[in-house]
Amino acid sequence: MSVGLLLISHDGIGPALLGTTSLMLGGCPLQAKLLMASRDSDPDDLSRQAEEFVDALDTGDGVLILTDLYGSTPSNIASRINNQHEIRAISGVNLSMLIRVLNYPELDLAALADKALSGGQDGIREIP
Repeated sequence: MSVGLLLISHDGIGPALLGTTSLMLGGCPLQAKLLMASRDSDPDDLSRQAEEFVDALDTGDGVLILTDLYGSTPSNIASRINNQHEIRAISGVNLSMLIRVLNYPELDLAALADKALSGGQDGIREIP
């Protein structure tokens, strides 16, 4: 078993990040699903779909949810998920964060969430 990955983002961001990461790594080592929010999305519908995705992704080790922008619809959907699964949710997903997560698919949920945070933060640098 392994941790499942749910990426909740505004239109286009999630597929671009996951597609680029999968291309760089030669695949996606975690079971992953994408949920995209658009201007026309109904938050209740998104919440129901997110719950269904979490149900499908959790094989017993929990689900890591990554969202693009704290306080926006994707992060609000992540915070609304209220079910019986072990979940960790982190906002501010970027390519560095996602690569770090997918490079450590054997980690448990807590350690994977820590890797996500460190990957996102360590990837932010001023270029000399």
